[in-house]
Amino acid sequence: MARGSLALKLGVSFTSSSLLLLLLAYHSCSFYLPGVAPQDFSTGAELKVKVNKLTSTKTQLPYSYYSLPYCPPEHIVDSAENLGEVLRGDRIENSPYVFQMREPLQCKVLCRRTLNAKTAKEFKERIDDDYRVNMILDNLPLVVPIRRSDQENAVVYQHGFHVGLKGQYAGSEDLKHFIHNHLTFTVKYHKDSQLDLARIVGFEVKPFSVKHQYDGEWKNENMRLTTCDPHARRAVTSSDSPQVIEDKKDVIFTYDVAFEESDVKWASRWDTYLLMADDQIHWFSVVNSLMIVLFLSGMVAMIMLRTLYRDISKYNQLETQEEAQEETGWKLVHGDVFRPPTNSDLLCVYVGTGVQFFGMILVTMIFAALGFLSPSNRGGLMTAMLFLWVFMGLFAGYASARLYKMFKGTQWEKITLKTAFMFPSIVFAIFFVLNALIWGEKSSGAVPFGTMFALVFLWFGISVPLVFTGSYIGFKKPAIEDPVKTNKIPRQIPEQACCAARTTFGGGGLT
Repeated sequence: MARGSLALKLGVSFTSSSLLLLLLAYHSCSFYLPGVAPQDFSTGAELKVKVNKLTSTKTQLPYSYYSLPYCPPEHIVDSAENLGEVLRGDRIENSPYVFQMREPLQCKVLCRRTLNAKTAKEFKERIDDDYRVNMILDNLPLVVPIRRSDQENAVVYQHGFHVGLKGQYAGSEDLKHFIHNHLTFTVKYHKDSQLDLARIVGFEVKPFSVKHQYDGEWKNENMRLTTCDPHARRAVTSSDSPQVIEDKKDVIFTYDVAFEESDVKWASRWDTYLLMADDQIHWFSVVNSLMIVLFLSGMVAMIMLRTLYRDISKYNQLETQEEAQEETGWKLVHGDVFRPPTNSDLLCVYVGTGVQFFGMILVTMIFAALGFLSPSNRGGLMTAMLFLWVFMGLFAGYASARLYKMFKGTQWEKITLKTAFMFPSIVFAIFFVLNALIWGEKSSGAVPFGTMFALVFLWFGISVPLVFTGSYIGFKKPAIEDPVKTNKIPRQIPEQACCAARTTFGGGGLT
């Protein structure tokens, strides 16, 4: 007995120790919920900025960053992209912007580009369409802080900076285009209290349009500029002499980098991007509206269920006296409401597709509420919706087959083919035509051939077999019985004169 208790104590002790070790290991290797692990940077560590697509609020066509003649690196490398990013038109590539952690830079020259008629026209078109440049540092998008005039010390953020601006300058009546060729970056970091490590919690920029000047002839990127010189401590603080976009004009691209310590922790760095305009969420109003809707819906549902249950019980008890009973209103058609419609096959397909939609939206909302579809995981939402739609084909086939058997159908293979191909084929045809038009505009939103093949594989390789599997399972189930007996002879519907129908209530019923 003593040996048994000793063994039990050792087993409990060993289990507790193992559980404690597992918890410690999990805590030491814990990661951010969306699946992006935090990265610590020491002083002087290299920070690489990536560029993303050019977007606009006036047009829905995104373009690649290097579709404009910006300064490219030695070798342009595409970052790994998921399916959702490709469908959204994201094109994440490397850039010549390279920082060192907590080492400020001032007036760093990237390159000098000479515009021609074509490149000047491209810049002007992007400025007219209000396009913005998007960049990424440590998976954090670049934002432009804008102070609100109605509230003191209130700041809102704009994703990306504008390619340029359009306006008048130096008393000229003509509107001219100016390019933002100088960027002042601000990298916010949260420093560890014990170690000399930091995590990036903010990435901001202030764009300027500056016509840079230099002495002598241009040699290389190490030239000293008179308008922006770190040795003379001359920094760009305004756009007093903006850079005009014209043919045969030289544009010098420069940037500054400043580092600012922040109290914001890494886990909360996305809160600033997701805040509402008034910096609060009206939770009480949301909960109050939700409770009122649920209460009213429950009351209406209870009244309808009690009424229908009483009527259905009455109909089932008086099946033999149907001709003798006097009925009024909608109760006259109780024996015809469960009659199969004319296009019952089409209704089954619609119901199956609706179940597929509902399942996809429900699971997506659950994952989004749990934080798995965080905005830090770009393309995660679209990827999740696409895969959930594919796998929900099992429930689509099941629902359509059950309803089809309820309508006394026998050819379940036919209804399965319609469920698997009708809606997806229409969507794919529209998608293919739109993609061809976007590809003709040379937009980054055009889906490449490899991605198109992957979508077809998901459709035919996963969705269609799952629809057939669900239909087979659903058709093997017993047919759903109608709660009310259906009359063999349909009731005649009296013809109504157009625009002259009258509704009278009385002993004669509804006429």
